[in-house]
Amino acid sequence: MSSRIYLSSPHMGALERGYVEDAFASNWIAPLGPHVDAFQEEFARCVGTPHALALSSGTAALHLALQLVGVGPGDEVLVSTLTFSASVNPIRYLGASPVFIDSERTSWNMDPALLEEELAMRARTGRLPRAVIVVHLYGQSADLDPIIAACDRYGVPVVEDAAEALGSTYKGKAPGTFGRVGIYSFNGNKILTTSGGGMLVSPDGELVQHALKLATQARDLAPHYQHSEIGYNYRLSNVLAAIGRGQLHVLEDRVAARRANHAFYANAFEDLPGLAFMPEASWGRHTRWLTTVTIDPEAFGADREAVRTALERENIEARPVWKPMHLQPVFASFERRRGSVAESLFEHGLCLPSGSNLTHHDLTRVVEVVRRVHRHQARRTGS
Repeated sequence: MSSRIYLSSPHMGALERGYVEDAFASNWIAPLGPHVDAFQEEFARCVGTPHALALSSGTAALHLALQLVGVGPGDEVLVSTLTFSASVNPIRYLGASPVFIDSERTSWNMDPALLEEELAMRARTGRLPRAVIVVHLYGQSADLDPIIAACDRYGVPVVEDAAEALGSTYKGKAPGTFGRVGIYSFNGNKILTTSGGGMLVSPDGELVQHALKLATQARDLAPHYQHSEIGYNYRLSNVLAAIGRGQLHVLEDRVAARRANHAFYANAFEDLPGLAFMPEASWGRHTRWLTTVTIDPEAFGADREAVRTALERENIEARPVWKPMHLQPVFASFERRRGSVAESLFEHGLCLPSGSNLTHHDLTRVVEVVRRVHRHQARRTGS
């Protein structure tokens, strides 16, 4: 059996090791320390925001973000349906209810026109949501200008889930920095990883200071342990922040490598009927964190699942596009505005191996399997 090709494995280097060795040498191992401070400052400069707070996960960051914009029991939050469940779970942590908004096909992200329709309807009925979470999917920004404008018209704060979009751009700026609060993830499969971690960013310094307090068990300023709010243990450790600092130095290299993977696939599959790539919208740079395709079974000769299982038989990991949240059993009872675009993308969409440490041989193995599936089906049908 050939070695495993993963969808998006961590890509470490000498810089990360050096920063971690410094953390060990200084004995700063706890969830505080100079690497945490430096990582926050360097990350803020990288994405162009005045304030950043390093946390234990992107989910923790989103949980705090929603709490800080006022989401609580009985509220409703509009959110992209085509996403991972971590974009929605924190809504339920706070006792609020999600309302799912379908995608548009230009970027696969939240459809601004549908969001406008939902907000207008809710304004007429006196049911405006407490917040809107817009998710930036697979390394590409949503169309933020009309989304922000619509939310501003109705006084609804925007929380950006940029967990998958670090390194991408929207009209020259980093997604995650347009709304009231933005969050990023450094999970093991992300373009920048700390093995586990996240970042909360905001132009509002007071909000970030409050997030810092809540993330540190909400300890009041006192010589003894005193608490006037419920808090959480959400701070990032100094060791993991050290890894993040090293990763941040090579972010542009990682983006270039993933975009090169996409270019390799695009060239290799150019002549295959029925196989199309996630578009790159005109408004910014797609990092191609994951290279994603849609497969039309009639034109290609096989469906997405046939391709995925053929890759798995060759020890190559590939995964379907996110199953929409409105189709998930745990969220099936909640409201939605349409959903057919997200459903179609899930039915036909496949994520190919995309790691920045893939070799030419790895990419060639993936291409050969996909082409073999097409050839086999073409022979069977005589096409």
